[in-house]
Formats: sequence, structure tokens, C-alpha cells
Amino acid sequence: MARQERAIRTRRIILETAAEMFDELGYDATTVGGLIERIQLTRGGLYFHFTSKEQLARAVLDEAVTTEGAVPQRFKLQEWVDLGLLLAHRLPKEPLLSASVRLSVDPRARALFGTRWPDWIALGAELLAEAAERGELLPHVDPAETARLFVGAWTGVQLVTEALPDGDLSREISALYAMVLPNVASPGVLAKLETSPYRAERLLADARADDRAPLPSPGRSFDRSA
Repeated sequence: MARQERAIRTRRIILETAAEMFDELGYDATTVGGLIERIQLTRGGLYFHFTSKEQLARAVLDEAVTTEGAVPQRFKLQEWVDLGLLLAHRLPKEPLLSASVRLSVDPRARALFGTRWPDWIALGAELLAEAAERGELLPHVDPAETARLFVGAWTGVQLVTEALPDGDLSREISALYAMVLPNVASPGVLAKLETSPYRAERLLADARADDRAPLPSPGRSFDRSA
């Protein structure tokens, strides 16, 4: 068991370090030799987990679509908003996520591996379709079209914000939702949606606190009326 846990940790370190290099250097300039030197790992130790740079890039992209921190909400439209806010909060802090964007906009890497944008579009379209069924969207809104356009807008905002000296992705994506939602949400729902740039941080803190909460002991009663 200890050996298995070490292997899992080592694989994660390799993947995260490769992501840092893809993010910093781009796909072409990242090399297996440079990765080995940075991690201080033997070539055999690396190849036990990943046999090529191509396999590393695919593994990074496999981590791109994540719903960590997202929980069911009263409105499906809020769940759609939360996905974008959570990604905006996490991406600058998590090399795996930022590297997935870098690989997606790199013409060579995109030609080799594609992107995960279709997966994000599909996830958003599903939530928006459910929101439409519940009457949360304006009548003219097409869920698939809205999801596709928003993924494009989100990515563009991220790339521009990254290039700004004081760019704050959470604030920029919050502002993007503030502009988009009046053209998407029905008036009664719009007034109840939260797009604060601090919402994602709260959602993640709550989710991680729940993960750390101890489970009730078997047989123990929590009935306070007893």
C-alpha cells in the first residue's frame, strides 16, 4: 500500500511539473530531459508513469474539465455560473488547468491533441438546457449556442487578463457574467443569481470543509430529542 501511494504521489508530481513547463515554455520547448532535470527523477522513473511528452500532454488535457467545488443549487443557471467562476478562481493557482489552456491555444499541440473546449461546451449546454426546461432562461435563448459562445468569451477574457499586469481573472469573469446574464436569464431568476468574484472561494472552502468533516461513528445517535 505504501509503495502504491508513493507511485500515485510521484505520478502527480510528474504531471504537475510537466504542466508548469507546458505553461511556462509551451509544448515545443518542453522536453523530457528538462522535466527529468527539474524533478530530479531518473528516466526510468519517469517512463514508468509516462512514456513520452505526448502522453504527458494528453494527461494534462484529461484534467482540464473539472467541477470541483460545484454543488447543486436552487437554479441550474446558478450552477452554470458557478462552473465559470470556479474555473476562474482555480486556474491561476493550478498549473494543470492553466497548462490545458496553453496547450489548447498552441497551434501544434492543438493539431496533435485537440482541446477540451467541446467538453466544456457540452457541460454548459446540458446545464443551460435544464435551466430552459425549468423556465429560467429567456424564450429566445438557445442553450447550445449560448454555451459555445460563452466558452469562447471565457477563453478570450482569460488570455487577455493573463497579459495584463494587474489582471484578476475572477473579477473579469464576474464582470463577463454581469454582462451576459441579462440577455440569458428570465427577470425573476436574474435577480436571484450571484456572480460575485468571491463566490468560488466560498464554494471551494465549503466543499473542502465537508471533505474534512469526520464521519459519524457506527451506532452513535445524533437524535437530540433522546
